[in-house]
Amino acid sequence: QVQLVESGGGSVQAGESLTLSCAASGRVDLIQIMQWHRQAPGMERKLIAGLINDGSTMYSDLVKGRFTISKDAAKNVWYLQMNNLQPNDTAIYYCNVPYDSWGQGTQVTVSS
Repeated sequence: QVQLVESGGGSVQAGESLTLSCAASGRVDLIQIMQWHRQAPGMERKLIAGLINDGSTMYSDLVKGRFTISKDAAKNVWYLQMNNLQPNDTAIYYCNVPYDSWGQGTQVTVSS
């Protein structure tokens, strides 16, 4: 099994940027796909970005063009670079290995 720990959340103003990190440990050799999800207050958790080991990426229309998912294979850390943040990006952000593990989440708050 894989253990995931997110970091990098915080409070920013609209238009600013943040980079979230997801550090993986345990059976990292089993990770084929890493996903980022977010859950806004009172809303369902939603998939917003994914990275497959072959380099393929996917993005929700909500974040396409503003967010970038990447990884540092040497450090077993995945990143979510978030640019031009808006108040409706306010949510708890989670990294996830499908059918395996979730991180504990990191709060992102964007004020106008």
